[in-house]
Amino acid sequence: MSEQMSGDGVIRVADLPEADRAFIRDELRRNTPLHHLLALEVVEIGARHAVVSMPVREEAFNSTGNLHGGAIATLIDVAAGTAAARGSGFRPGEQSLVTADLHVRYLGRPNGDTVFAYAEVIKAGRQLVIVECRVKDPEDRIVATADFSMMIVPLRPSLRPVADAKPHDPDL
Repeated sequence: MSEQMSGDGVIRVADLPEADRAFIRDELRRNTPLHHLLALEVVEIGARHAVVSMPVREEAFNSTGNLHGGAIATLIDVAAGTAAARGSGFRPGEQSLVTADLHVRYLGRPNGDTVFAYAEVIKAGRQLVIVECRVKDPEDRIVATADFSMMIVPLRPSLRPVADAKPHDPDL
């Protein structure tokens, strides 16, 4: 994949060639059926932040026809985990990143057809990485906020053997 960054070191996925955008999308969804079902997309990655989008569609609805809280929590988990991987001392191939804590405040319903999770690393320690996240709709209205923490732990095997998984793949 070619590495195209803005002057501030931020990778804006929409600015990448189609082959690179497809690679990022496929890597996010590879071996993670939930990411595929929710159609999660990485929008932007910086040194200490990440933005991930999710369409507001039937696959993410609850029984009342509203956006499911678990779908929003998954969006937050992926955005915050991506930010934590980039904004910490995490060493792929040597360590795993695992969610230690996630507290979500659901504040409203989205307007529009997409929600965006904006995650930023607040503090990265040797083992614990703290991330704040806001989920917004296209009108910049806040749908949810979250406090998130990840632990950097020794590399560990997955619970489910995956044919093409590599030992250094992070737990995102």
